[in-house]
Amino acid sequence: MQISEEKAIYEQQLDDIIGQIRPEGRTICPLPHGGHLFLEHDVPFLLIYRKRENDAATLRLARTGASYLIIGTESFDFFKELLHRITEQMADRFGSFLLLELFAGAQSSTEFVIKGPAHKLPASLEMLQTALANIDSRRYRVSLSARVEKTKERQRKSDSELFTIDHLKKLGGTSIGIEVPPVYRNAAGITFPVYFRKFRDQWADAIRKAVFEFVRVQTSSPLAHYHTLGKREIHKEVFKIDRQMAAIQSSYQFLLLVAPVNIQALRSRFFASDFKEINEYHYRLLPIDPDLLKRKLYNLRIDEIDDPALAYLFDEKREEIDHELTMLKERGSKNFLYSSIRLYKGLTKKVLSEAEKILEELPKDQPRTAEALIDAYQFRELATQEFEYFRGQSETFQSKVHIRDDVNIIMVSNGELYLPSDYTLSQKEAQALIQHEIGTHALTYYNGKQQPLQQLAVGLADYDALQEGLAVMAEYLIGGLNANRLRILAGRVLAGQLLLEGCGFKEIFRALLEQYGFTKENAFNITSRMFQGGGFMKDIIYLKGLVQLRDYLQEGGALKPLLAGKFALKHVEIIEDLTNRGLLLPPKVTPRYMQSDSFHQKLDAVKQGLALSKMI
Repeated sequence: MQISEEKAIYEQQLDDIIGQIRPEGRTICPLPHGGHLFLEHDVPFLLIYRKRENDAATLRLARTGASYLIIGTESFDFFKELLHRITEQMADRFGSFLLLELFAGAQSSTEFVIKGPAHKLPASLEMLQTALANIDSRRYRVSLSARVEKTKERQRKSDSELFTIDHLKKLGGTSIGIEVPPVYRNAAGITFPVYFRKFRDQWADAIRKAVFEFVRVQTSSPLAHYHTLGKREIHKEVFKIDRQMAAIQSSYQFLLLVAPVNIQALRSRFFASDFKEINEYHYRLLPIDPDLLKRKLYNLRIDEIDDPALAYLFDEKREEIDHELTMLKERGSKNFLYSSIRLYKGLTKKVLSEAEKILEELPKDQPRTAEALIDAYQFRELATQEFEYFRGQSETFQSKVHIRDDVNIIMVSNGELYLPSDYTLSQKEAQALIQHEIGTHALTYYNGKQQPLQQLAVGLADYDALQEGLAVMAEYLIGGLNANRLRILAGRVLAGQLLLEGCGFKEIFRALLEQYGFTKENAFNITSRMFQGGGFMKDIIYLKGLVQLRDYLQEGGALKPLLAGKFALKHVEIIEDLTNRGLLLPPKVTPRYMQSDSFHQKLDAVKQGLALSKMI
């Protein structure tokens, strides 16, 4: 009676699961005896893993797939029947369905063994073999290899069959077994966490590429890219980590905390002493304890994120926040400079060469025209008009302008615009800065806030260079980039190089003033910004970002997708991957310059090789 009741329960559960499988959506459900099913209804493949002791890492490899089945330790017949029904249902829709079972090989193994019909799936298995053999391991004194074994036994030799080949054919399925060399753990089953992350990321990429080849050739699936074979859902624990990490970074304003509060007094004393005396920088009190925030930061269980792309982004961002918190403790010390070099990645010869070329072709600061200047309060009115333009695209857009005596530069922080109270500029400069600060920084903050992951608002690791590259490009596209502005960006790079060479404040100031033709005001602003905190390399990224963005556009890259949030050019492929999987969204609002009559003409000129010095 008990066996009969249990079977009836299983039959009902099987019917319920299969009844959920429709053309769209997904089935996510726990199964008896520790099993689990995650099935995307538009993906014609399934990763399969049978639970074993001391094998947690291999289980996590299975969970990297868009669809996977975890088979529990008992009730094998239930899992077998479920798999048969899923295969039949999915094969009816797509013409074929791929089952890919993975299991760990012997502890001493360094070889992937791919068990499958090499004569029927030559392209898929060849791609899989090549990709698996290329997983990076040699630096760890492991040499991985892969081979294809043509056999009817696709499971581990000691395991029961899930299908006979003939029955699988009748159901419309195809199966592959992969014996994975467990080089990511020791004999006791303890995982090497750092290496495992690298192994897992490359494993997931290899599986997706091989499966996509099968999908493209053997099925009627409309999936257009192998990226769509990654996970389509963000686990609730990832959202929790995302919120916690965003809260940590939002608890301090890094740029504000490394900026001096006595910049006007420093300038006055330096000019009054005929450029001989520069006083000590004074900073705001820290509103946070960096050590306590680091403790919170490293309590986040990023190591448990099974989506390789998301795990990479969060791990990389945590390291960057760690660097910033260290720098806040180091303000005013020489160590601040060393940390700054590490954070902003130093200078390349290419960027330095571009800076020198700009200053050769534009040798002196140009005097301001007689155009009337506007003050901070008039600029606030222009900024408010721009906010209204964005609200016309999305009624939830919100931002404010703060005019303050204790800031020395115009900047956007957490989507809000900060202005020095004594700020003045021309109308043309104002239009350029509106697109720089609001049309780029505030806009990408807002677009990032609309994303499921808040990291796209606070910024992924190393996002600054692309942000500033986009912002300067916006100045050009709106027709507001002038010679003095471009010279300042180049001057910052030259000042950064001199700082790296060990030059002091007065040496760098005089080089800018006498050798490169900057006015004393511009020379002071460039130099004073370079020395805040103890040596701050952030200002080199404006020109660095512009050079990188120009190269990206010349190589055929698209501009609009870069506005979906705050990230780096190195993240573009990951952003495309996550967007293709439906985990991220396209930009919700776009800047005004994209509607200008000259937008396409100016953008095409950049793509065709326009020199930076000609962008004025």
